[in-house]
Amino acid sequence: MSKLLDQALEAVRRLPADTQDEIARAMLILAGNDSEPEAIDPAHLPDVLEGLAQARRRQFATDAEVEAAFRRFDQ
Repeated sequence: MSKLLDQALEAVRRLPADTQDEIARAMLILAGNDSEPEAIDPAHLPDVLEGLAQARRRQFATDAEVEAAFRRFDQ
């Protein structure tokens, strides 16, 4: 185990159990664990499918569009 990962795990050990579980789930996903995919709300499915289609067509937001979207959260 790398020194950095060891430090991170030590920091996580000091957190509450529910937070540790959230971090563990994220780590397993990042490590390629074959867990169940997260469920998609049926109301959001058309948007998810459209986003996947756009990605296949390599239609991505510009940096300016992403920045504008994040600025809306600051308001």
